[in-house]
Amino acid sequence: MRINILGADYRLPLVSSAMAALVLAATLSPAPAAAQDTSNSNDKGNLLISDQYNNRVIEVNRATHKVVWSFGNGSDKPGPHSVVGVNDAQRVGPLTLISGTGIPPSSPPLPGCSDAVNGCPDNRVFLIDPRGAIVWQYGKAGVTGSGPNELNTPVQAAFLSGFPGHPGFSVIIADQGNQRIIVVNLVSRHIVWQYGATGVAGHGPDQLNNPNSAEVLENGHILIADESNDRVIEVTAAKHIVRTFTAGASVSGAAFASRLPDGDTLISDSNNNRIVEVNGEDRVVWEYTTNKGAHSNANPLPTRGIRLHNGDTVISDQYNNRVIEVNHAGKIVFQQGRTNVAGNGFNRLSGPYDAKQIGDFTGLTPPFDFDNDKDDR
Repeated sequence: MRINILGADYRLPLVSSAMAALVLAATLSPAPAAAQDTSNSNDKGNLLISDQYNNRVIEVNRATHKVVWSFGNGSDKPGPHSVVGVNDAQRVGPLTLISGTGIPPSSPPLPGCSDAVNGCPDNRVFLIDPRGAIVWQYGKAGVTGSGPNELNTPVQAAFLSGFPGHPGFSVIIADQGNQRIIVVNLVSRHIVWQYGATGVAGHGPDQLNNPNSAEVLENGHILIADESNDRVIEVTAAKHIVRTFTAGASVSGAAFASRLPDGDTLISDSNNNRIVEVNGEDRVVWEYTTNKGAHSNANPLPTRGIRLHNGDTVISDQYNNRVIEVNHAGKIVFQQGRTNVAGNGFNRLSGPYDAKQIGDFTGLTPPFDFDNDKDDR
């Protein structure tokens, strides 16, 4: 399905009444008072960055390093035009799926949050149109909970064009503070699948400990980065663990995982400051460490590694305040943000948690990686 929004053509995955309604809302909703120029946004090759402590999602032109689209006014209070402690974003046709994670209490307070005692919760996952209007939301702004339409520190979300046993569009959410992965139906907003006992951290069957990401694989299994259990697990829709990846028991803090087209698994091994690729036997076949260069933070805790079609890897090098692209030989071929220098001006970031290249996100296995269609590159 192709649609035209603001003079640009976009391709959507499978057609459904639910998505058609969202597209209609995105097309017809009135522009906010501070409408922005979106003429250079959603271009393939641009980077979509979750700029965590700047409380914003930005789209950056790689050639100029300029921000061509953004959401989030910098406020540490969640609202219709703000997002707090954003950890994840994904472009879905013309829409953007955003995880408003929030920022925990800390003394002194963490950047992006003025409340050292209570922190600055957000606890929403939402879709916005190109002009920044929220057209779908799960979770209540600033409310921490585990009941219907409630989340606790949602760190990642992905749009699904199908889930085993539950046709139609849905969103899979890593609801970290509730120790669970949930799949929410787009129309009913009901949880149709869950892995992890709500509020119970553990290592046993149907238990997780601070899950940080999840994706649905082509075989219908779910790949989960079980961060504080130092593992990545592949589970069936019936909740059976079929494979576990730890890079030979070396992973510490599995912040993200994705299945690559060749069957390998790419893991963000955050506490070891590296991105590591393992094969089906859990043997390391490639790795890149982010804290070895000049001016690097000793522990930058990289949170995302996304493999591109050209074989390079885009890395969110969180506390180095940069997003880098490295080739297979380990050479940096692109960088956004100044190494270990936080800011919000030109070519500056603050704790970037996630970055994806628009039209080139191979972290989702087909058919869910709909941007990989050959006729749409």
